Amino acid sequence: MGPTHVKRAFKYRFYPTDAQAAELSRTFGCVRKVYNLALAARTQAWTRQERVNYNQTSAMLTAWKKTEELAYLNDVSSVPLQQALRHLQTAFTNFFGKRAKYPRFKSRKKSRNSAEYTTSAFRFRDGKLTLAKMAEPLDIVWSRPLPEGASASTVTVSQDAAGRWYVSMLCEDPSVQPLPATDTAVGVDVGLDHLLTLSTGEKVSNPRHERRDRTRLAKAQRQLARKVKGDGANRAKARRKVARVYARITDRRRDHLHKLTTRLVRENQTIVIEDLAVRNMVKNGSLARAISDAAWSEFRSMLEYKAQWYGREVIAIDRWFPSSRLCSVCGTLRDKMPLNVRTWTCDCGATHDRDVNAAKNILAVGLTASVCGAGVRPQRSTPGGQSVTKQKPLRREP
Repeated sequence: MGPTHVKRAFKYRFYPTDAQAAELSRTFGCVRKVYNLALAARTQAWTRQERVNYNQTSAMLTAWKKTEELAYLNDVSSVPLQQALRHLQTAFTNFFGKRAKYPRFKSRKKSRNSAEYTTSAFRFRDGKLTLAKMAEPLDIVWSRPLPEGASASTVTVSQDAAGRWYVSMLCEDPSVQPLPATDTAVGVDVGLDHLLTLSTGEKVSNPRHERRDRTRLAKAQRQLARKVKGDGANRAKARRKVARVYARITDRRRDHLHKLTTRLVRENQTIVIEDLAVRNMVKNGSLARAISDAAWSEFRSMLEYKAQWYGREVIAIDRWFPSSRLCSVCGTLRDKMPLNVRTWTCDCGATHDRDVNAAKNILAVGLTASVCGAGVRPQRSTPGGQSVTKQKPLRREP
């Protein structure tokens, strides 16, 4: 097997000068303006049963720059504007391929502030990154080194809602290579009381990052609610306080999930999980906040791309499989399993922890599906031959 070439984004925080911040803010605004203009043009063409591609929007951009109203587009680098058109083209490609919804317009207040630069619009030498239209390099905090000999193909500059500036450099990372194969496999049952329960019997506690900062978040939100709309400086300051609390929650959650998924991928050749429909599950009003805080979808996403990097396998079994009600020793299926039952004894004499038993069943059925080639969503049925159509209930957050 030949060497793999994995592209990774290395993200760093930086502190711009006043001139750089002003230039980047102008660029963000122009990127948003061009994206919205192109989307409007393509939408109008769509109503006429016509299709507009990237080349046509690129020609439109040239014409827009020549008008008096949009002449300010010439003041920023043209590369981020062209990249915005390419991103719009990708959005329409995904829409026509039925992989995404119709593209939406970018809002100044709600959309992410970002601009993407290709190799012709930045210079990276001797550990210093200088963007087009800027005389000085960015003051970047190099929290970790780039891969040896790496050269960035694109650079994305962004500012989050908390006002923090980031630069993301997309590079090929030769250090990402498949790990030595092992014969270990693990089943993973996600939950709210415990974030993960493994088939080995290990339980990973749920940090509940959002709940730990709920008081601080509520206080910041109350202060924001008291600000009169239109009171620019004070309301913006209060909004940033709320954003900083959310950023703290998100950063801690992501850090925990990265460490957890990296450990699972390094220790196991095969990881079996449930194919949960999280988007539907968060419609449950009493559990939506706890499910969102657990971030099951982000956990699965991290697990899958890291497994692909390191030559591991992730198997997702059918979400309707009755993992909690099935005895992992004799295979007996119980008719009911109330939420308050955390341990139970089967007729065969085996005593089970509800979550550990579920993880063991998830592992067993996932390995069976992998050997049989049944795919990631094998159809399961009860001993009576009827399909299982009720999803395993979740334990309410205490």
